[in-house]
Amino acid sequence: MSKVSNRTKIATALVGALALASSNLVVADPLTDVQKADSKVHAEAAASQKKIDKYYDQAQDMLFEYSTVADERESLKAYNDYVATLVADQENTMGAIQNDINGIDKLRQGVVPLMFSMVDSLEQFVQLDLPFNTEVRAERVQNLRNLLNTAEVSLAEKYRLILDAYSIEREYGNFVAVKTGQINIDGKEILVDFFNLGRVALYAQSLDQRSGWIYNPETQSWDVLDDSYMRELTKGIRIARKQGAPDMFALPVPAAEAAQ
Repeated sequence: MSKVSNRTKIATALVGALALASSNLVVADPLTDVQKADSKVHAEAAASQKKIDKYYDQAQDMLFEYSTVADERESLKAYNDYVATLVADQENTMGAIQNDINGIDKLRQGVVPLMFSMVDSLEQFVQLDLPFNTEVRAERVQNLRNLLNTAEVSLAEKYRLILDAYSIEREYGNFVAVKTGQINIDGKEILVDFFNLGRVALYAQSLDQRSGWIYNPETQSWDVLDDSYMRELTKGIRIARKQGAPDMFALPVPAAEAAQ
């Protein structure tokens, strides 16, 4: 009986071992599948994360580009507004210039008669003024009159020359000058030094310094100057010629006309 029992125990142990081995094989297959599935999930998750990172980077790049474009748009808008302001101002300026151009003809119509009138007034002024530099001044007026009838000279240049002539006449009132010439006294031509004291008075003294005269604007003739003024007149002539130091001298002047 003991032999049978021992065999039975051995057989039972073998069956148990085979059963255990069989159960381990059965459990091992699902675990492997789980491990493979887990690895696959991790791989897919990593791939998905790479895609997410890639899309995020693309989104950031697009956001940066959008910000750059938006800034450029604002800059261009500000520049366009500035240019539009300049264009509007230029259009206003062009309009003003066009109005001036349209008014040139009317301006010419008003300036031309004015220039003729200015030359006439200048001629009359020279005729009524003290008779100094008479020929030069009369020639200047005549040249202006001839110039007005010349088509080769522009209107602006004609006007400028007339103003220059007026400026020269104005300066005559502030200068002291001496010029040698002749005057007719009682039908006799006498060589004299003309002493021009601006437009205040005009004197003449014989070259021997013994006789002197003062021009009378009312009678348009020469009045004899008292001998007591000869030395003063000589002094004034020397000063005008820069032959003497500046100094005071006393000479009579024509009385101003009484107001009418």
